[in-house]
Amino acid sequence: MTNKKSIIPVEAIERRILLIRHQKVMLDSDLAQLYGVSTKRLNEQVKRNRKRFPRDFRFQLSEQEKSEVVANCDHLKNLRFSPVLPFAFTEHGAIMLASVLNSSRAIEVSMYVVRALLTCEKHLRGTELLLENSPS
Repeated sequence: MTNKKSIIPVEAIERRILLIRHQKVMLDSDLAQLYGVSTKRLNEQVKRNRKRFPRDFRFQLSEQEKSEVVANCDHLKNLRFSPVLPFAFTEHGAIMLASVLNSSRAIEVSMYVVRALLTCEKHLRGTELLLENSPS
């Protein structure tokens, strides 16, 4: 029997997906919350497993990117006071996180994260096609 508390609506995850550097990403703090760990623990596991997180899986935001994210995303207001620049994880990085965190919650949630990222990809493709086919 599935534990209903562990099921996360895809829409709740979609709201946390950001477009940064032309990539769909999720921030470390959002993934940590979804995976049920602290951001500090998540980043410790990433540091211990650096080889699993190449640049196309994870990158650190610049000061300007952090400021823009904080200004545009209400749920990230606490980042304004953090001296640390957050990390952004691509779809592949989010999946890899589940394997290094090695918890049943992380594995379960990673499936929902992937579904949400794929849904966003479909929406972006649809928007691009509309823009390409619109009269000038």
